[in-house]
This record gives sequence, structure tokens and C-alpha cells, in this order.
Amino acid sequence: MNRDPIGIFDSGIGGLTVVKAVREILPGEDIIYLGDTARLPYGTKSTDAIMRFSIEDTQFLVDRGAKYVVIACYSAASVALDIVRERFPVPVIGVIQPGARRAMQMARTGKIGVIGTALTIYSGAYEKAFRDLGARVEILGKPCPLFVPLVEEGWLDHAVTRLVARDYLEPFVKDDIDTLLLGCTHYPLMMKVIKEIMGDINYVDASVEVGAELAQSLKDLKLANPGAAGSTAIYLTDLSVNFKEIGERFLGEPMKNFSRVSLKESH
Repeated sequence: MNRDPIGIFDSGIGGLTVVKAVREILPGEDIIYLGDTARLPYGTKSTDAIMRFSIEDTQFLVDRGAKYVVIACYSAASVALDIVRERFPVPVIGVIQPGARRAMQMARTGKIGVIGTALTIYSGAYEKAFRDLGARVEILGKPCPLFVPLVEEGWLDHAVTRLVARDYLEPFVKDDIDTLLLGCTHYPLMMKVIKEIMGDINYVDASVEVGAELAQSLKDLKLANPGAAGSTAIYLTDLSVNFKEIGERFLGEPMKNFSRVSLKESH
């Protein structure tokens, strides 16, 4: 089982930022990535739909031998982590708690800002995560829905992006937070603009924290692959005109081994 792949899924291709982080931390692991691009975004769907999609995504990965599943979609991790863990015999990790744990360690004043999709912010998943960790912190959440299309358009260093970011983030400056948690796979690509507005505070990229916790968990469970050069297979449920350009922006390297797939619906 050690040589079996790690399965990672997201509603789209933004989760390739998690693939990139895992690849850097665990170069010997084989990775299977599923982007459910035919049904994105999950953040606008009902809780029941997201749970069903998450079960189908996980089943796809488990059917292909995944020894461990990473829910890279913040919306799915917000509402479906528990049910996925109950349904499947493999260990499952989401992107919410690792980021919360790191933010709690870094916060000095106890004021933490969280940005994400509307569903992620309003689900209360981060408040629950900090509560479960026993943290006594003030959580200030802010949905930033326009960041996703700006990143996918490639407007990472654009006047419009700066205007939108300033409108979203200036309340955090006034609230004097000292730690900002990026609760969406797209947001790390906007780090330059975010830092221009927020200045010298702590920043938490949950993709990196997931990779670190996954590495430790694989070691503890004796599931780590001793190999030196792992592979990455990318499966997408729909191929948009510019999916490769966007995907390579997230992955940080050329997309090579990718294919289109259909998912079996769960009932």
C-alpha cells in the first residue's frame, strides 16, 4: 500500500496548488488529481449536492487505488469532510484544519482574518476548526468571490485586481489583524497584491500546511512511499478552452498527464 497513490480532489483546477505543495514536500509519492470541472464551482451548490459530489469524487480516487485522500476544495472540506471519512476506509484530510492550526500558532494578538468563498466563510467551518483546536481567538471572515475569476483570467498584477482587493481587504487593516488565512486554492497566486494592501503581517497558505500534515500522517501510518520520483496523473470532468493555461498557472509547471473522465453518480 505504501506505493499506492495519494488522491486529491477539488471542484476545479485550483486544487493543483495543493498538488504543487504536496509534490514539493513528498517528491516520491504518486498523485492522482481529480478536478470536477463539469460541476464547478461547488461553493454555489447546496450542502446536499456538495456532499454527494464529494462522495463521488472520493469514490473515483479510491477506485484507482488511493491510499489517502486530500479534499483540496474548501467548500467540500467545509461541509463534507465528516461524511467522506465515515464512508471510506482510507484516511482523509481537508484543507480547513491544517490552515487553522498554523494560523493559531502564528497569531500574536489573537485577531485572525480569513478570506474564502461565501460558502466557506458562512459555513462556520473555520470557527469550528479553531474551537476544536481550543483556540481563544477572534475570527474575522470575509468572502472574496471575485478573486477566483481574476486569478483564472491571469490578472494577478492588474489595476482592477488591486481595486477589488483593496475593497475586500481594507476592513482587515482597520480591524488590525495580525494573521491572514487564505481559505481558497486560488488566493495564493494573489499574494503579491494582498501583501501590498495588508503589509507586514502573518500569511497562511493552507495548501502548504496540508502538505506538511499529510507528510507527517503518512509517516505515522507507515504509508510513505520510499521512492524518489513520483508521478502525477490529472483527471478532469470537463476540458474548457483555456484549462491547460490556467492549470499550469496553479501547478507551476507544464500539465502533461491529463485526461477527461466521467464520474459515477451516487444515490
